[in-house]
This record gives sequence, C-alpha cells and structure tokens, in this order.
Amino acid sequence: MSTAEETVGGEAEPWDEVTPDAARRLLVAAVDAFAERGYHATTTRDIAGRAGMSPAALYIHYKTKEELLHRISRIGHDKALGILREAAGGEGTAAERLADAVASFVRWHAAHRTTARVVQYELDALGPDARAEIVALRRQVDAEVRGMIEDGVASGEFRVADVPGTTLAVLSLCIDVARWFNVTGPRTPEEVGELYAGLVLRMVGAGA
Repeated sequence: MSTAEETVGGEAEPWDEVTPDAARRLLVAAVDAFAERGYHATTTRDIAGRAGMSPAALYIHYKTKEELLHRISRIGHDKALGILREAAGGEGTAAERLADAVASFVRWHAAHRTTARVVQYELDALGPDARAEIVALRRQVDAEVRGMIEDGVASGEFRVADVPGTTLAVLSLCIDVARWFNVTGPRTPEEVGELYAGLVLRMVGAGA
C-alpha cells in the first residue's frame, strides 16, 4: 500500500495535525504497515524502517506499537464522527442530510481507504482502556446516523420498521467501501459516495 492513496479525491491528509514531522512520518508508516501486514504481524522495526528511522527513534514519540494504533484509531474515528456531525447539523430535510452524510462518509472511506481499513478492522488489537475509548466514539457515530433516520421517520420522509437495524446496515455498507475500493477502478470516491447516498435513501424508503 502506498501513502499516496491517502490523497485520492483531493481529500486533506488525515494526519496534518500530527506534529512533529517525525511523529507524523511514523504514523503514516504504521498505517501502511498495519494495512499491508496486519497489526500483529507488524513490528516496531518494520514501522521505523518504512519511516526511514531507527527503531530507537520510534520510542521517542510512541511508547508502544499499541499507542501508534490507538492514535491512528482515535484520529480516524474523530474524522468520521466530524463528517457525520457536520451533515446531521446542516440545513435541509432529513433525506438531504442523510444523503449528504452518506456521500461524505463513503467518500472519506474511499479516499483514505488504507487508513480506514486500519481504523475499522484492527479495533480488537487495542487494549481494554484504549478499546473502550474507541468503542465510545463508534457509539457516537451510530447515534448520529440513527438520529437522522429517526428524524426522517418522525417527519414521514422515511419508512423504517427497525431503526437500529437499519442504522447498522447503513454504516456497514459505507464502511465496507474501504475494503474493496481501488484507485484504478471505474469510479472515483465522489461517484461512489453519490451512488451509496442514493442506495441508502432507497433503503430507508425516502420518497416511497
């Protein structure tokens, strides 16, 4: 995997806020290594080598490999939550807000698919405290989507018999984009986002 994948679709780098530069390079290297080899098969030496640094240099910025994964997971989930909160708090009908949320959420998972795979699928590698923190963020992500669906049901825009189940289905659909999206494929992140927004609106019975 290449860190160049993280700029597909013109999206900002997810790690711009990480300083100093050495800490950011290590984080990017860890994302690539975890995505390619898996968390458990990756060593701190692998990560340091990818960043062009010595293993000893890594410990200046991160005490453990798990701390790196935790930082990656925290930043990734904060980004995802921010995307959904912005859409949920926007103007427009429940259908318009849900469509905007899905399109933006999918676009991020496609444009940052390497990062998203690590963020979404390496959760079980975290220790109890770190995992509890990330699970709490995931509950907030769920709540944002569920809230938009509930708004649509209340306004009569959506026909949804099982709101929690539908929320889970919507999130699963969006997140899975990170698993299969290919930069050389026929669709851009923007096109996939628009496609999925339409699919989700049909899923909730918008306009039915």
